[in-house]
Amino acid sequence: MKHALHVIRRRALVGLAVAAATAGSPALAQQAAPADTTRRPVRLGEVVVAASKVEESILQSPVTVEKLNARALRLSPAPSFFDALEQVKGVQVLAPSLGFKVLNARGFANTTNVRFAQLVDGIDNQAPHIGGPIGNVLGPSDLDIKSVEIVPGTAAALYGLNAINGLANFSTRNPFASEGLSAQQKVGVNHINDPNTGARPYSETSLRYARVLGSKWAFKVNGTYLRGYDWMATDPTDLNPNGNASTGLLGADNPARDPVSSYGNESSNRSTLTLGGKSYQVARTGYLERDVVDYHLQTLKYDAALHYKPNERTELAYTYRGARFDNVYQRSNRFQLADYRLQQHALQLTTPVVQARTYFTQENTGQSYNLRSAAENLDRSFKPDNAWNADYTAEWNRAVGQGQPVAAAHAAARTFADAGRLQPGTPQFRQRLNALSDINNWDQGAALRVQANLLHAEVQANLGQALRQAGGKGMPVWADVLVGADHRTYFVQPDGNYFINPNPGRDQFSTLAYGKTGGFVQAGARLLPGEKLRLTATLRADKNRYFDLRFNPRLTAVYSPTARHNFRLSYQSGYRFPSLFEGFSNVNSGQVKRIGGLRVMSDGVFEGSYLRSSIDAFNAAVTRAVNTGGQSRSQAIAANQSLLARNPYTYLRPEFVRSWEVGYKVALLPGGRLLADVDFYANTYRDFIAQVEAYVPLAADGQPLPATPNAVATALNARATQARYRLWTNSRSRVYNYGGSLGLRYDVPGGLLAGASTTYARLDRTEAADGLEAGFNTPRWSYNLNLGHENVYRHLGFGLNYRWQTAYFSETFLVSGTVPAYGTLDAQLSYHLPAPNLRFKLGASNVLNRYYVSYLGGPGVGGLYYAQVTYGL
Repeated sequence: MKHALHVIRRRALVGLAVAAATAGSPALAQQAAPADTTRRPVRLGEVVVAASKVEESILQSPVTVEKLNARALRLSPAPSFFDALEQVKGVQVLAPSLGFKVLNARGFANTTNVRFAQLVDGIDNQAPHIGGPIGNVLGPSDLDIKSVEIVPGTAAALYGLNAINGLANFSTRNPFASEGLSAQQKVGVNHINDPNTGARPYSETSLRYARVLGSKWAFKVNGTYLRGYDWMATDPTDLNPNGNASTGLLGADNPARDPVSSYGNESSNRSTLTLGGKSYQVARTGYLERDVVDYHLQTLKYDAALHYKPNERTELAYTYRGARFDNVYQRSNRFQLADYRLQQHALQLTTPVVQARTYFTQENTGQSYNLRSAAENLDRSFKPDNAWNADYTAEWNRAVGQGQPVAAAHAAARTFADAGRLQPGTPQFRQRLNALSDINNWDQGAALRVQANLLHAEVQANLGQALRQAGGKGMPVWADVLVGADHRTYFVQPDGNYFINPNPGRDQFSTLAYGKTGGFVQAGARLLPGEKLRLTATLRADKNRYFDLRFNPRLTAVYSPTARHNFRLSYQSGYRFPSLFEGFSNVNSGQVKRIGGLRVMSDGVFEGSYLRSSIDAFNAAVTRAVNTGGQSRSQAIAANQSLLARNPYTYLRPEFVRSWEVGYKVALLPGGRLLADVDFYANTYRDFIAQVEAYVPLAADGQPLPATPNAVATALNARATQARYRLWTNSRSRVYNYGGSLGLRYDVPGGLLAGASTTYARLDRTEAADGLEAGFNTPRWSYNLNLGHENVYRHLGFGLNYRWQTAYFSETFLVSGTVPAYGTLDAQLSYHLPAPNLRFKLGASNVLNRYYVSYLGGPGVGGLYYAQVTYGL
């Protein structure tokens, strides 16, 4: 199954997508639920738009599409519509924070997912410098959400850029169709039975008001304020358990311990000290995450929209969105996001023939800071490394001279060297942390100070519809043609630490621009009697200044022998240009410089560097030879220098995926009450974008060293004579992943809704030792079970959802290892009071309060218990 299995991608005519038979994702028409749901008919005519950029039947979508509509969202026991997305078939959610969740599909998940696009009414809501959205902070509230469509798998042929793993499109309520006042209040509690903090309150208040003004104008305003206490990262696992194995110092006796959720004791904070004739790795003491982060979480988000309809078929809308928030975020390090601000202006035109939109997003990281750099520099501002190491050495020698065992001598040496160290919780500690979090240089401080903007414009035209409206001449009724074009530019104000302008002849602090232009054409035809066969071909082209023109084709076929049986087949390929951060980052981070992989950023570094993995193996072998083999350091270096490996990687190229998919969707039983959807896919990745750590050996004067083996080995054995880099580059091996999913949804007569889904995802590589992290980070198996009823007895309803996933191997630059399997049960009881239109809900996510982590290095997620009252929705 390494190679491709299926066929292709979409089909333009009038249709769009397939809706999910996922637990909690019923394919029902989007409309308010009647008070009595016991006789609700099943609707087979629901449409989706995300899969083909035109309306089409959910049953006849050419690619897999999952949909959550209003009824599914009401039944969901999740605290918000965004949390409910984890219950959708094929969707994986990572949780860096209570206020920052990351969506993904079909593998290669990480906490900064630049491969999965998140749209609101077709508008990308990413934070520009991150390259992905910050949860739902710039998205709609529960009061304004209408439906959600998710396209798992490559959608690059229509959406370009960061839709290589798929996309989610959130549709909001149009003020012309839903006016009036609505309000929602949630109160809750989390951290039940959490020994680190104890129970903490949670609150979210949302308001929405919409009004139609005459026959042509309408407006709406929304606001949401959320407060809570974030989930905490407390993993004590040692990332360097064998750092001193050759001396027998293991576990708590290891002086180079590096707990996952502790910072300031990473590899760049260690020194090799010669004590008593042996070499020891010794790390600075560091601080726990809870010492350097404020877990109080808050989000204030708001939006306003003005809509104008000159006629029934044309609508022009201006939307403003803004957000200010505090939470925790993870990339290669963990970050405190504080007073982070996002805002967006958007203008959209919608007609039956033409759709056009342009939007401008502004990002300001506010008072955010890097937790690792904060911890490192708290230690170093108290006492520089050289002075600390000297004190440590002197006390170790004294302790051993007094007859103390080696392990006890190390403990005494640390206590002595740490004397006077800033203690968490004291005014002096907080004052110093505040000062460091405002220093925009991670070798000395910890501030994250980025201002970035995104400007996007796009237009698409349905030529088939245009010709038919003009009389149909020249365009058969069975054919459709859709064309579109778009342009996007990122603008960054370089701060000198996170970004610089590297372009020749430009000041490094002048505005950095990075953009691309693309377009697509899509042609579709409906063939055979009764239009049983629908074929679509799409071709997209994209170009930016750093790469040649790239083409993304897509071919799809849907065969519908009857209205209820639909077979789909698609093939598509997709290119992804490097994100802003992957191409242009310029970060001094813990004495390791992280730089973008474009040649303009990293010219010369790839050619002169050696893989860190080989340097670590070399230095471990040298230490072992000194400690147990009786060799001098120079002898050990000479004997083991063959372990050093030159960096085989080079400058960034666009990432490429080729994807095949086959699927079948069927509606069975009277009224189509039983809906089944199954899909299989196979992807091949080339030039997969990832990171590699590589170090350049230096001469004593800091200049690059000639490639003389002995000189290189000697330089790479000492931290002072090497320049350390983390580089964005491409995998040299071809990567395959494949999988599939099955979803069932049964709308039982009487109003009960039952659903079940299972998803399988598998990574396969042609080379096991590529040198980069694969970063698949996806469970092989997961499943969802759900059951719900809106009116089981006198307006009383309930919803249940159980989700389970297998253990999986998580691989990131922060930490790698196995994420344990876990399952969570969500539950809610609801009551609808029709007369004043009030809805009450009592619910909980992870109701059994079994703490789990969704990825290594992240927080433990426990139960969130809430009560909610909603008016007017």
